Amino acid sequence: MRILGSLGLGLMLLAPVLAPARAVAADYRVVLDQMAFGPVPPQAHVGDTIIWQNKDIFRHSATAQDGSFDVDLPAHSEARMTVTAAGTIVFYCKFHPDMTGQLVVMP
Repeated sequence: MRILGSLGLGLMLLAPVLAPARAVAADYRVVLDQMAFGPVPPQAHVGDTIIWQNKDIFRHSATAQDGSFDVDLPAHSEARMTVTAAGTIVFYCKFHPDMTGQLVVMP
């Protein structure tokens, strides 16, 4: 019994070492141009940063339908946003509601 107990304790101590760790948070750029959102990262993670860059001559926003973010983007500007929650977030431009996109965020 003593050997099994020691083995179990040893495995518990190794578990954090064996678990895959995520590298440093990533930065992703989403470009708004010609009245459209450009490609979003295929799979962002909580803690990553989205850089919204408006290359258009019009003011835009990146506004989450669930209210989790609302980024105002005057013409030829950019803004940074840190992703804080996992899930699928549908977003749109509040000035041009036909502009839409979806961001998938992993834990």
